[in-house]
Amino acid sequence: MNFDPRFSGRKFASVGTRPIRPDGVDKVTGRARYGADFNMAGQLVGRVLRSPHAHAKILKIDISKAEKLNGVKAVITAKDLPDLTDGDAAMYDILDNCMARTKALYDGHAVAAVAAIDARTARQALKLIEVEYEILPHVTDVDEAMQYHAPLINDTIFTEGLEEKPVKPSNVTKRSQFGHGDVHQGFGHADFIVERSFKTEQTHQGYIEPHACVASVSSDGTAELWVCTQGHFVYRQHCAQLLGMEASKLRVTSSEIGGGFGGKTHVWAEPVALALSRKAGRPVKLVMTRDEVFRASGPTSATSIDVKIGARKDGTITAAEATLRYSAGPYAGSWAEIGAMTAFACYKLDNVKTVGYEVLVNRPKTAAYRAPSAPMAAFAVESAVDELAKELGMDPVDFRIKNAAQEGTRSSYGPVYGPIGIGPTLEAVKHHPHMKAPLKKNQGRGMACGFWFNFGGQTCVDLNIGMDGSVSLAVGTVDVGGSRASLSLVAAEELGIDYSQLKAIVADTSSLGYNDMTDGSRGTFSSSMATISAARNAIKILRERAAQMWDISVDDVIWEQGHAVAKREKHGNLGKLSLKEIAAQSGKTGGPIAGHSELVADGAGVSFATHICDIEVDPETGSTRVIRYTVVQDAGKAVHPTYVEGQYQGGAAQGIGWALNEEYIYGKDGRLQNAGFLDYRIPVCSDLPMIDTQILEIPNPNHPYGVRGVGETSIVPPLAAIANAVSNAAGVRMTHIPMSPPRILAAIEAERGE
Repeated sequence: MNFDPRFSGRKFASVGTRPIRPDGVDKVTGRARYGADFNMAGQLVGRVLRSPHAHAKILKIDISKAEKLNGVKAVITAKDLPDLTDGDAAMYDILDNCMARTKALYDGHAVAAVAAIDARTARQALKLIEVEYEILPHVTDVDEAMQYHAPLINDTIFTEGLEEKPVKPSNVTKRSQFGHGDVHQGFGHADFIVERSFKTEQTHQGYIEPHACVASVSSDGTAELWVCTQGHFVYRQHCAQLLGMEASKLRVTSSEIGGGFGGKTHVWAEPVALALSRKAGRPVKLVMTRDEVFRASGPTSATSIDVKIGARKDGTITAAEATLRYSAGPYAGSWAEIGAMTAFACYKLDNVKTVGYEVLVNRPKTAAYRAPSAPMAAFAVESAVDELAKELGMDPVDFRIKNAAQEGTRSSYGPVYGPIGIGPTLEAVKHHPHMKAPLKKNQGRGMACGFWFNFGGQTCVDLNIGMDGSVSLAVGTVDVGGSRASLSLVAAEELGIDYSQLKAIVADTSSLGYNDMTDGSRGTFSSSMATISAARNAIKILRERAAQMWDISVDDVIWEQGHAVAKREKHGNLGKLSLKEIAAQSGKTGGPIAGHSELVADGAGVSFATHICDIEVDPETGSTRVIRYTVVQDAGKAVHPTYVEGQYQGGAAQGIGWALNEEYIYGKDGRLQNAGFLDYRIPVCSDLPMIDTQILEIPNPNHPYGVRGVGETSIVPPLAAIANAVSNAAGVRMTHIPMSPPRILAAIEAERGE
């Protein structure tokens, strides 16, 4: 059946309502099973030995004493995970990150692992493993890593994206460039120019649940993996390739997930657990400690960004330019490329240029954190935009409205925009009561815009109708933000039945076709498109069965509000047949009724938001207090408004922590100094105000219901909005995130000349 993904402009009965979440009871009663809640008979405890050095050659590993310890069933090193990547550089990096081969590249890099009968024995075994290192010079700062004299992390890396191929290796893995027009000429037409440099420190997603899995490899080569993940199909592909297994022989089941935010899109310990199980011949459970999560799983990039923006007296931006340097850990990434893409995406610019540099440092492999790379770029750009508005004597909202991108605008990174929400969010902010509320002494208000491009990808859904009229929906996108409720609403809408008749589950990799990772705000967008398609396929069968029951042509049967209806006058006496009535007779009319869909969801629709923040700054101590916060964002169509509001609020809360407190602190020895929630401080309830939200709905023309992804964009504006608020309250421009009390106080004192 051909599927038309275009927006239909229909009215909704179920979509847009706020039913109770289907996973709520299990989660609040403790019945929900997360990564560490699953056990297998005879399972062993896995533990990982990690490097205490930021950069060191591994000269020798002696595991003999650990192997002899009573209760130890397996000890592995890189030799037990041989290179089977066949020249695939990206997969080799994943392999090397899971278990160091010739060098330890950061504090916390795995060098060996054990499986034992209990945790105490496993810890003892780790102490018996003897590793001989040759300590090498290290570099953890992104700017220092770009210097010609910086320690070289990987001598096989030659910078990509340059006009001429370099002759020497470098810590800069890639140069990316976006833009159009002539920025030099544009700046020549400017009456005012603002030029600033900014820095952001590395942060962690701070999810509650650490990485955890249970792996079991059988003697016949089949294997099972239970794991907390954002994409169990991707985990299957990666683990199978790294271990030399057939993907079809590895069954991966995703647990409930206690937060991911992009940090659970990479394999870290899972291939290690499988290798331990294969060697021990028994299941192995491996759960990271919080210290390991911070030291050895993927944080964000640290950045160093230069921004230059010029405008005429009337407020028209004539040129904008940015150079962005992003740390990637010790492996190549694409973080600066994304930052360069998103930096000026909110604005209509004739002359724009962004250049991004991916930089290797001796820190953990960088991973996504919601709209990865965009918050840092927005912090720099939106801070400069605010400063330029001040130079012009314009209201910062009006300045942005004048220069906002709109339908038909060529974006700063290339594509031409369709219907978009940046203008409407700015207009909503301009007229929001928050913008008119009075401020007190030492308080400042800031606002900022943000953008994320969203994507769809490969998606597969099964919809099965039971003989009692109940409907089960099997999806392959992991539920990280309420997608089971949203997809149930979508299925109920299409089928014309009540939400209570639906139950959505996340199927394992052996039960459903391939699905891409739940990231990039693709979960509800892509799976709702597949759900609509699957439901329409099921409706086709329901119509055929009704026609059979009535003994009329299927062309005479339509589907309305959960019922088959005979549409011609000659069938006026037939009445209606409900889904439940048709399902009850399915055994007599051809068997089970189901709808299936597999598709590549395109046209995800870009997303924009504008945030407002009020901050109070103590000029004597530099401490801050968030007084009020408001999020205005375009959702396309809010399938489940409560979940959408939660995404908005969650992104804002995480952005507040990132802007004011959170950062990785490394010592001169290259070791992480604050690998725990006592020293790495995320916001708690007392740190946050009630976060107000306003949902706008500018339909995405490429989705039947107009849906856009919402989960990423909400974390993009906070860093800048808060920085603008703090700068206004303190009377000095803040350029370094996080704006901790010592940094704010130092900036105030420098401004005073103290």
